[in-house]
Amino acid sequence: MKKQLLLVITFLLYILFFLPFFDWDETWKAIAALIIIQILWIGKVFPLAFSSLLLILLISFHFFSYEQTLSYFSSGIVWLLFSTFIISAAFIKTGLASRVSLFMLKMSGGSGKALIFISFLLMIVLSVLIPSNVGKGSLLSSVLDSLLKSLRKLGDVHYLGKSLFIGVAYLAAISGAFVATGASSTIYAFGILSDVSSDLNYIKWFLTFGIPVLLFIVILWGIFLLIFPPEKIDRKLLLALIEERISELGPVSINEKKIMCIIGGTLILWIAQPLHGYSIPQIGLLGACITLIPFAGVWKWEEARKSIDWDLMLFFASTLMVSGMLIHTGTIEWMAEGLDSLLTGRQSWVIILFLILCTSIIRIVFVNILGFLTIMLPLSITIGHTIPDLSPMQIAMPVFLACVPGFFLVTQSPVHLISYSYGYFTDKDLMRAGFWSSAAWIAVIICSVFFYW
Repeated sequence: MKKQLLLVITFLLYILFFLPFFDWDETWKAIAALIIIQILWIGKVFPLAFSSLLLILLISFHFFSYEQTLSYFSSGIVWLLFSTFIISAAFIKTGLASRVSLFMLKMSGGSGKALIFISFLLMIVLSVLIPSNVGKGSLLSSVLDSLLKSLRKLGDVHYLGKSLFIGVAYLAAISGAFVATGASSTIYAFGILSDVSSDLNYIKWFLTFGIPVLLFIVILWGIFLLIFPPEKIDRKLLLALIEERISELGPVSINEKKIMCIIGGTLILWIAQPLHGYSIPQIGLLGACITLIPFAGVWKWEEARKSIDWDLMLFFASTLMVSGMLIHTGTIEWMAEGLDSLLTGRQSWVIILFLILCTSIIRIVFVNILGFLTIMLPLSITIGHTIPDLSPMQIAMPVFLACVPGFFLVTQSPVHLISYSYGYFTDKDLMRAGFWSSAAWIAVIICSVFFYW
């Protein structure tokens, strides 16, 4: 019934704004198109890919030519997403992802407090190797659940489970901002911000966003130790459990060694991008293809193509179309002019704090980070052009970070739902942790703007 109602609303909006009986300018048509696609995406009226196809038709009939619309599929960042799907899936398939996870958790020495911190750092490591929030969240959740189930038989791990699994929910998205290829939303942001700052590269991205993320992880660890103090556990038992899981994987295989070399080489080339001049998407595609080459690779195309989320590829390209439509029609500029009347004459810190708070509040109702960024990033860049004391990057960077996490509701991302499904925390636990965590995240962003960036 809900989907039928949303479908009727979108149909009526289309009739009102796009049929030739009414004369609307392009700005209002773009706003209507934005509302229509957000209803389809957020309301899940159709599968994500089909909604994206409808958007392609809408834009090609009413805003761009069909050829211009399809040109967004040739964007470098679309193919970077394609490449990272293959590389990360190969990393998981070979078993190296599980091995790396267990070896890092072993570094905790069997301490519950250290285990929480190491699991947070592990999410950072996985973000470098797996550019999918759902992929990172699913992998780490399954590993942690296996350990906690064994520990539960011998003692209470109530608070430890809360910290670990709420940490997964929070840091799957936040860790994605650590590197330029950390998540699909980050790949999109990297593409948009690269147009604003031509010298933005893999290393500069890490220095800009990775340091604040690391700082927040330390603060989040402290918050969790205070509100969910972990129970004392048998260190020897925990280490024995981890060793048992590692032994089940057996010795390091040839394919694991191969994928280590491929990923290591790809990361080195990404880091050295200013020296050799080849683009990050181009290097990513090279790494993806090497995983498929006979003898050097680890699998065949028939397997690799199943790992590519073609629905997300369509959705990703369609988000670029939405941004292009909003900019082309002047809608973003119109929105920015409306905000200028509120922001003009205000001090820089007031403007940035206002935008961060507004973004964080609106983010509560947006399930999809990528869809939210298609509106907020172009808008923040345009606002940055109109404020004399601030640059577009000074506005866009804090807004990007404010868009990323969901602190309060289970419905704020698919990873929240995955970690919640294991039953280690409740909605109240998430809200309690979210109050302090969101305050710390906003403080980190503000400090980054005025004392680091």
